[in-house]
Amino acid sequence: MTVRKGKRLGISIQEHMAIDVCPGPIRPIRQISAYFPRLSPTSSFSEPLSPNQVAAPTTLSPGTAGQGEGAVGGGGGKGSSGLLSPLLTGGAGGGGSLSAMSSMDTSIEIDSCDSDDNTSLGTLAFDLLYEKATSSLHCTVLRAKGLKPMDFNGLADPYVKLHLLPGACKANKLKTKTVRNTLNPVWNETLTYCGITEEDMYRKTLRVSVCDEDKLTHNEFIGESRVALRRVKPDQTKHFNICLEHPPPLASPTAMSTALRGISCYLREWETEQQRSLEERGRLLLCLQFLPPASDSDVKGEAKERARGGLCVGVKRCAHLAAMDVNGYSDPYVKTYLKPDVHKKSKHKTAVIKKTLNPEFNEEFFYEISFSELATKTLEVTVWDYDLGKSNDFIGGVSLGCHSQGETLQHWIDCLKNKGKKVERWHTLTNELPGSTLQE
Repeated sequence: MTVRKGKRLGISIQEHMAIDVCPGPIRPIRQISAYFPRLSPTSSFSEPLSPNQVAAPTTLSPGTAGQGEGAVGGGGGKGSSGLLSPLLTGGAGGGGSLSAMSSMDTSIEIDSCDSDDNTSLGTLAFDLLYEKATSSLHCTVLRAKGLKPMDFNGLADPYVKLHLLPGACKANKLKTKTVRNTLNPVWNETLTYCGITEEDMYRKTLRVSVCDEDKLTHNEFIGESRVALRRVKPDQTKHFNICLEHPPPLASPTAMSTALRGISCYLREWETEQQRSLEERGRLLLCLQFLPPASDSDVKGEAKERARGGLCVGVKRCAHLAAMDVNGYSDPYVKTYLKPDVHKKSKHKTAVIKKTLNPEFNEEFFYEISFSELATKTLEVTVWDYDLGKSNDFIGGVSLGCHSQGETLQHWIDCLKNKGKKVERWHTLTNELPGSTLQE
């Protein structure tokens, strides 16, 4: 495009090159400079300037930048100053200037756009209670207000999901009922996690997410919030009323190693936490009781068999087991051994519970053994997934004995100290047992 000297175009070059070719009236595309109005400190919004008025003290337009200081006053901008003006050209002297009123209109239009970042997702109210005696975490989902509409009728079918992080999503997911056609649902429903230790309360995070249920298509995500469980004190109910947020972006430490080099300590802690979460395969509730020899010889039946004394192992339940089947569940059962087992007669096995990650067994096994012999033994408890027609899958296990560590060692010592008393503890299942050869 050629421009003869002395002639002046009705529109600027940028507007001419940015004509929208979509059907309808021809309109110029908004330029980048229009989104960043530069007003001088002396300009006041209480006295807006008209679009045709010269705004000398405002800014320098790109076209007047090369005309010297005389163009700043507005009187010397009759030449080519209008050719590079980002906004509408005005009168004789202000073709390249930006008025305060136009900048206000631009900012209002940008701020009032309907986007996900500027739209409220709603609020959610719930209570958390950790019972230390039962190692259980209770989450009472109360209500939500002002949820974002997700359906064509301007409403939603919301429900709430709970996840414990880090951990397997399928194993520790809890879900409320669905409330139909509302943006202000009321649930008043309590969801309970079992097998939550004090260590879990210190290092785990509860993810509370609200979703919209769709019968014909996949469910839609509305918003979420994450609460560090360390904020909840034992045996004290804590109320939360939070605003829902978008999920945080998932950053890959491997791909961003260069950018995250300055926080290598955090990355090492993150990798350790991830490795630890992968090793955890679920929780197991065990009840141990050492029965001393009975002095009364008149006992009969099952009590007569236990009159000689021994170890009673109660397999109560499991929680948050790893999913081993393609349907996202497992068919778990538990086996116990008292090792070293020379004659291979210490194996006991529970019944198989189908299609669950939180089975309840409530079975007891008795080992006839003296107290002195028990001090040299190791109790090995393993959890397996039953598969028909092929070998069963190992889920996880735990070893209790004098060579154990942490909570398992403490449980074993408490059992030996408190003779005749039942001692219950939750144990974390691991995918490897030290010094053990796993046999199905």
